[in-house]
Amino acid sequence: MILGTAPIPEKPLLATLHGQRRDVPPIWLMRQAGRYLPEYRALRAQKNGFVDLATDSEAACEITLQPVRRFGMDGAILFSDILMVPWAMGQDLWFEEGEGPRLAPRLVDNALSGLQAAPGRLEPIYETVRRVVAQLSPETTMLGFAGSPWTVATYMVAGRGSRDQGETRRLAYRDPQAFGAIIAAIEGVTVEYLSKQIEAGAEAVQLFDSWAGSLAPAEFERWVIAPTARIAAALAERHPTTPVIGFPKGAGAKLAAYARETRVDAVGLDETVDPVWANEVLSKDLPVQGNLDPLALITGGDAMTSAARHILAAFAERPHIFNLGHGVLPDAPIAHVEQLLSLVRNG
Repeated sequence: MILGTAPIPEKPLLATLHGQRRDVPPIWLMRQAGRYLPEYRALRAQKNGFVDLATDSEAACEITLQPVRRFGMDGAILFSDILMVPWAMGQDLWFEEGEGPRLAPRLVDNALSGLQAAPGRLEPIYETVRRVVAQLSPETTMLGFAGSPWTVATYMVAGRGSRDQGETRRLAYRDPQAFGAIIAAIEGVTVEYLSKQIEAGAEAVQLFDSWAGSLAPAEFERWVIAPTARIAAALAERHPTTPVIGFPKGAGAKLAAYARETRVDAVGLDETVDPVWANEVLSKDLPVQGNLDPLALITGGDAMTSAARHILAAFAERPHIFNLGHGVLPDAPIAHVEQLLSLVRNG
């Protein structure tokens, strides 16, 4: 995708997303706000369930800003969840302690037409974006996000996460028309959701496809690449200077086709992707993001340093945003995050 002709911004992260290579790559971390931070745990203990926390604009703003204040991250990622979209589409959403999210009714047993849309549920999230933007320093980029249709659909169909997304994959094979309607509905809500985040002040947005790696090649083309391409095109038409980052976790060798056919403005790499290979197969002017193993961050020391330097060297000649290959884990030591930032910024 070719972004609009607005001048390249001074913000390091946003400038990189616009295709500018920087000697010191900007850095932010997926799930940089969360349970590894004592300030997050203290605030979380004062609130009810996760949905209440994510829709409390004041609290969600504070959580979004916590890692930016502590570490000086180049990006502030909205504190929310990819399942806000199915919640706005009419499914009930709650989180079981120690087990993760639940959605009802499950679409494997119920028709999509039975859901009653509730778009107003998303209004507090736009307010969170506005509050964060009002408090960010001038050099920090505000990042919005949503789940990609395939990943969101896996939760909507099964009512929960699963190891192999088997129920959703079976439905997609058995009744591609019905499953296509689910994907299309998610697409429509996602475009509106991300567009309103942008209108509220998000300067770039990321599409998380956490379960993209579970699909066979033809299914990947149909349920990951095609919907992402349509979302990227719709956002480009509405917001031509706002970059879209695509993160197809587990894409592997399908990554090159994903980048080429979706026309996202940057591609996030998970920790299983060889950065040297990715640098060779992806277009040289395409910004890439990633891809330190979150377990290397937990381990720290020479293991983390060696892995981080390998990534930095592989992407030294292209626009690169340093990040993890997935989210920060709850037992990540704060000292290791500090060491990583120092390494990326100071060598």
